[in-house]
Amino acid sequence: MSTIQEIQNEIISEFEILGDDKESTIYYIMELGGNLPEFPESERVDQNIIKGCQSKVWLTASEDHGRVQYQADSNTDITKGLISLLIRVLNNQSPKDIIQADLDFIQKIGMGNIIGSQRSNGLASMIQQMKRYALAFQVKQNA
Repeated sequence: MSTIQEIQNEIISEFEILGDDKESTIYYIMELGGNLPEFPESERVDQNIIKGCQSKVWLTASEDHGRVQYQADSNTDITKGLISLLIRVLNNQSPKDIIQADLDFIQKIGMGNIIGSQRSNGLASMIQQMKRYALAFQVKQNA
């Protein structure tokens, strides 16, 4: 199983291949969103919507043998791609590792230049919610 940093390094390498081609980068992000597993219709409820995102993003989390499992979907392709990147990095990791993770790949691949300030705020909200879930599982583990 890869560490959070190893997965981030893989992503950074993938985006380096695209270079400064903004259009290709956006297309690639949207393509990544298409790889997300089907999101259950029953989970498309208000309580699973991430607040602070311009688009609708549904996120759920569960714990399996001390590892956090995320599921997500969005009503826009680019946002679906962004959440798929976060899931790729944080899925199947321990709550402690998720909470402590420095998601430096976002800056290293120049995401801020690609998605603009509105989506950057939404991306930050996604990260916060994923870390909140991890914190809740960590508290439960330590209880």
